[in-house]
Amino acid sequence: MTDLAFQRCLNPACGYTLSVSDVHTECPRCESLLDVDYDWSRVPVPTALREFEARWANRRNSLDFSGVWRFRELLPFAKPGQIVTIGEGQTLLQPSEPVGRYVGLDAGGLFLQYEGLNPSGSFKDNGMTAAATHAQMVGAKLAACASTGNTSASLAIYASTTQIFRVVVFVGSGKIAYGKLSQALDYDAQTLQILGDFDDALARVREVAGEKGIYLCNSVNPFRLEGQKTIMYRVLESLAWEPPDWIVVPGGNLGNSSAFGKAFAELHGLGFISRIPRLAVINAAGANTLYRLYEQQGVHWNGGNVDHARIDQFYEQMDAERRRASTLASAIEINRPVNLIKCLRALDICSGVVRQVSDQDILDAKAQVGAGGFGCEPASAASVAGAKLLRAEGVIAPSDRVVCILTGHQLKDPTATVAYHSADAEVFADKLGKHGVQSAPFANRPVVVENNLQRIIEALGV
Repeated sequence: MTDLAFQRCLNPACGYTLSVSDVHTECPRCESLLDVDYDWSRVPVPTALREFEARWANRRNSLDFSGVWRFRELLPFAKPGQIVTIGEGQTLLQPSEPVGRYVGLDAGGLFLQYEGLNPSGSFKDNGMTAAATHAQMVGAKLAACASTGNTSASLAIYASTTQIFRVVVFVGSGKIAYGKLSQALDYDAQTLQILGDFDDALARVREVAGEKGIYLCNSVNPFRLEGQKTIMYRVLESLAWEPPDWIVVPGGNLGNSSAFGKAFAELHGLGFISRIPRLAVINAAGANTLYRLYEQQGVHWNGGNVDHARIDQFYEQMDAERRRASTLASAIEINRPVNLIKCLRALDICSGVVRQVSDQDILDAKAQVGAGGFGCEPASAASVAGAKLLRAEGVIAPSDRVVCILTGHQLKDPTATVAYHSADAEVFADKLGKHGVQSAPFANRPVVVENNLQRIIEALGV
């Protein structure tokens, strides 16, 4: 392969390469996942990462305005005239002293990367702009995805805004928050509710896409992950290009963790960073495939020689037991993460760890994030709950600098938030009790007061 940008099989024993114009979600030779790769010796990258900051002064240029394409030399599979952008990536890295105290870190040690500020309200836009760009490059007219909600919202907003292609989204029956479903419907996506969960929906959309030549936009699409690398570029930029000690991220389909590992490997290989931060991937206890395989069964990257037999055995047992993912953190309610192998590589690159946290832990952490100034959807708070657990275990030191990724906006799934803070015991039990949430120690309950000035003043305590 002599192209500047190309696709490469993830399996080192295969290494098959394809052009970027080929549309595949797995290697045609061995069925492994694909990477987008580059001949970096031919990429005109800046001499220093700080050069990207200068583009903030050119905000009228849509590519420089984008928090993804501002870093376009680091994902150079598309020419500037081919890029599809709607202004994604205007996100914040915010220090949070209240959340840092909750986690157990020294002052100034905890940062929240808030991806809920993206146009569709989640981190997915970072990857979807890259997938939409590639879809346009190959002339796709119909795109599809399976979704727990955020992917469908992101794909639908790119389709409706740009009018490049039509969209169909597959969602599991009863497995999507209304805040997310409303976006797909409002953005005019054709929506199919599959009688099953996300894993079923993904299996069906992959079959349909392969049968009918529909462009698939789930994170099995390697171009999606290229865009998601830029979350780490913005984190580094906000920290004056000094890597933190830890990146903590929720683990669902494992696209973010996979993209982050690739980003750091490339930056380190190019000499832009002298060290790679450690990575912690946090599963919900009710959707803990990665935790069980990585931490309990010792399935690691192993130089690319992954123990696929053990993974297959794990899934066979899961099917035999009819074990389904179950967590109120719906965005990470996934039993068969498609990027499992890429995530194993990322954990190897970043000396990573995996943990699981309960839904109780997630909602308590979510309440602390909200009280500290950022509303996030439940899955986002898994990162903070995981950081707290790792701090309690002594894996994270109190003096470490830790970045927790908040993947989605609070209004993506307000039901859990309202139930947690509700004074109505029946509402709490109905919405949260079935997920093992028994208490709300950080609840901010509304106060019922008579429609009377004196009673209101008394309730205010002023």
